[in-house]
Amino acid sequence: MVPEYAVKESRNALGGRYLLTETGRNSEIVTCQWSTGAEGTCMSEELAYVLITPYSLLKSRTGGIIGRFLFLTSLEFVGARMYRPSDGFIDAYIETIRQQQLEKPLEDLIVGYLNDYFRRDNRLGISNRTMLLLFAGENAIEKVRDVAGSFTKEVQGDTVRGTYGDYLTGTDGSVEFFEPAVITSWDVRSAQSQLEILADFAESDGGIIEDAVTFESGEKPETTLVIIKPDSFIAPSSRPGNIIDVFSKTGLYIVATKVLRLSVAQAEEFYGPLKEMFVERLKGNVARQLKEHLDGALSFDICDDEYAQMAEVLKHDNARCEFNKIVEYMSGRSEETIQSPAEREMPGTVKALALLYRGVDAISSIRERLGSTDPAKAAVGTVRSGFGFDLMKNGAHASDSVESAERERKIVGLWPNQEAPGVKEVIRAYLAVVPGREQSPGR
Repeated sequence: MVPEYAVKESRNALGGRYLLTETGRNSEIVTCQWSTGAEGTCMSEELAYVLITPYSLLKSRTGGIIGRFLFLTSLEFVGARMYRPSDGFIDAYIETIRQQQLEKPLEDLIVGYLNDYFRRDNRLGISNRTMLLLFAGENAIEKVRDVAGSFTKEVQGDTVRGTYGDYLTGTDGSVEFFEPAVITSWDVRSAQSQLEILADFAESDGGIIEDAVTFESGEKPETTLVIIKPDSFIAPSSRPGNIIDVFSKTGLYIVATKVLRLSVAQAEEFYGPLKEMFVERLKGNVARQLKEHLDGALSFDICDDEYAQMAEVLKHDNARCEFNKIVEYMSGRSEETIQSPAEREMPGTVKALALLYRGVDAISSIRERLGSTDPAKAAVGTVRSGFGFDLMKNGAHASDSVESAERERKIVGLWPNQEAPGVKEVIRAYLAVVPGREQSPGR
């Protein structure tokens, strides 16, 4: 049950109005009400989806694809989830393709692709992981379709399919290789049917899919958490995708993802271990700042020992101040604006993207690609050297141990049996206000 206080109105995603709620401890963008204007007929405000294909994920094209959609559509990124489609999912999805009455060669091509490469038992013998991305905004379906591109035999690099997909034919005209890079809808009607399938199977086929990837006997895989920080989502940008590209160099597998809006309470708990650490670690900074501001300002000299003594007195206040800055950065809410305990639990006003990476030595591999906390000291080619600005706005967070990964995953709602399919609520709420739309009873 979603508490009444955990509701925040937003107006920047749909042109109309929708509400953000927090389900339990899962600060995720959850649309619980869509408003389509006074007459309820403004259907230019849409919810569109993208499925990144298993082959695209395998080839580490994920970052490039995500970056294109985030930057070129200028839509609100409202949800993300990993799926491992069952035969029931694929059968239902193929039925929506059949109902679209496409040209027969194209219909057969798409249906054949889904049968061959999207099922768990597929022709390539690869994991059938697929990543769902949800976008909201005016004419979202058309905008997503335009960035995805059409199925064409001609080489075109200006769309996602032109860059990351393939449609190769032999001299006799037969299709030799077909890879669409992403799957999305052709029109509003098909989008609604396909979104309903994604909602129906969100729990049974989606979420944390660690078992979707197998390892050799004797290998001990780890799962680590990465959070792409809020400054990458302030404006439409390919930065989140570029950061994912850097992490892809590890060869690890993405096994879960979600769009986050951390509450103040979650941010405080998440970064809690830093609070006491800051007391001693940042004490030297206090002494230096005091010296910078007071040296020569008084008619007498202050020695270094005296600056150190002043820093000793102020170290706890300084640590609390620096900690609150991090909480505000990650949640978008200032400590001074919190009026009640209930507000501490409300979803934040800024978004971030959480991903779980799995593989052998996942913790150390991701940390190596992340780079030093201080971007100025981070090695070239790391996330923080390329996308960090300072000690706080340093591109991304990554767990530093197996124990930290478990603690942090539980806080953000990416732990088994604690994970809620927020995308399901987003989709259900959207379909509920589509005129003439009859929803299935769900699964």
